[in-house]
Amino acid sequence: MAGFREAVLATGGAGGWSGHSGNAPTPFDAVDGARLAGPDGSHPLAAVSIEEMVAPASAALDGRITIENGDAIRIGEGITGRIALTARKNISARGATLRLVGALISEHSQSREDRDSEGRVTNREEWIEVHGKLFEESAFSDTPLPAMLSAGQQFEATFTIPAPRLGPVSAHMGSAMIAWAVEARWDISMGGDERLATPVTVRQNIDYLRSGAVRLEAGAMFDAWTDGDGTIAVKPLPPITAGTEIEVSVTWPSAGSGRGGRFELQANVDAPHGIKGIVLASQAVDPAAFRGGTTFRVVIPADAPPTIVDQGVSVNYRLRALVDRSFRSDLAIERALAVM
Repeated sequence: MAGFREAVLATGGAGGWSGHSGNAPTPFDAVDGARLAGPDGSHPLAAVSIEEMVAPASAALDGRITIENGDAIRIGEGITGRIALTARKNISARGATLRLVGALISEHSQSREDRDSEGRVTNREEWIEVHGKLFEESAFSDTPLPAMLSAGQQFEATFTIPAPRLGPVSAHMGSAMIAWAVEARWDISMGGDERLATPVTVRQNIDYLRSGAVRLEAGAMFDAWTDGDGTIAVKPLPPITAGTEIEVSVTWPSAGSGRGGRFELQANVDAPHGIKGIVLASQAVDPAAFRGGTTFRVVIPADAPPTIVDQGVSVNYRLRALVDRSFRSDLAIERALAVM
């Protein structure tokens, strides 16, 4: 079974040299811009992890931020960690702040036309570029950072700051990502700021998901869902944690005959450069098995992003049973599935 990002790359490739360059906001600017662009139809962002995007330290600082509860950070809870650094040179800043920053980074389709003196198109180029913006910059004063540091001076401190109260969750959707980082920033007058940063994975809070605050497709949280006379049931009860194996039972009395049948787990990404019908798992089956009822076992990819609708992007999952008919459109029943 392919991982989620591997499946995205299979739809268009990783990009590569295209003569263009993408970019992302600080501190998510560690990847060379040439990797953030590619030919039309490619997915350069799918070949880059969130961790790669975060620049750990600027030139004047040697150190790191360590997150102590990195596997247990959920919406509405807390982030605990430690900052330890040594100044490589004298730093005189207007102020220094510990911050939690969130960014939406996504692929965008670009094009350019060359025209002759009569306005006729002589050449057209299309390509993909990655760009991003910060949507959250929360500063916390409970952990005071020294604005002035002399070369060789060391500093250490522990901190506890709130995770995003209402999200969004961290998500690498192949053609878009929502990324979070804890950043210590020194605001330098008339010069480039100095920084330490580390990525933070903000996970879904199941209580928040079940509250209805997240807009989900109908049936995504149900154990069983009916489509026409067909039923698709899931164990365990959704939402399903990425990396979990699920048992899917399909009963479809009216499934007709055809050249063959199949059962699929699909994902759709709605983003500036969206992707429809990403096949994450597929199993062939005799259509007669659908009519009598059959069961499949499917593993949700460990790198599958959570179901999300936020910041103008979304990802959702579907379980589909299909019958391939000669010279006619396929028959299909489907249901939504919430992943976290």
